[in-house]
Amino acid sequence: MSNTGTQTENMEKGGPDSTADNAEPVAIIEPGSLTAEQLEELKSRAAKADEHWDRLLRTTADFDNFKKRAARERTEAVQFANSSLLQKLLPVLDSFEMALAATQTAKDAQSASLQKGIAMVQSQLKSILNESGLEEIDATGKVFDPTQHEAVSQQDTADVPDGSVVQQIRKGYKLRERLLRPAAVVVARKPAK
Repeated sequence: MSNTGTQTENMEKGGPDSTADNAEPVAIIEPGSLTAEQLEELKSRAAKADEHWDRLLRTTADFDNFKKRAARERTEAVQFANSSLLQKLLPVLDSFEMALAATQTAKDAQSASLQKGIAMVQSQLKSILNESGLEEIDATGKVFDPTQHEAVSQQDTADVPDGSVVQQIRKGYKLRERLLRPAAVVVARKPAK
């Protein structure tokens, strides 16, 4: 069947080639009745139609990509909205760690109750921060990882493999797999002979 017949069928069925209110009606053209000028005009219109169709496809794809990117950015913004607040609270956690360490050396009854109180408050704070997605990075005994650890010094030792973490000086933290603060560590190095 010829293309003209298909267009006529589509028009009757209300298909994609049917005429709209403002479009020019599709006329059935006999093959031998076109002049060279009319044929060139039809070719020019067909080329413009193809160009507009390609532009529409590209614009639609760009818009779909924009919608996906905007949804992803919105989700990330919600997930990591608290990151600046959590970063400000990390020194508070460090202070609790130091306070607990200081009270552990004293053996009197007042120090024991103070230590218990500090431990309770620290536990509550850690619980709330964990619910918000904060995770500790435990580096002690692990292989040095520059994406999660910050080497502050090296220590010559044969007790652990070269490149392992010997001591964690400051805890590191992540928020839902995003690094907030690297763990400050001392890295093992083979002793020179």
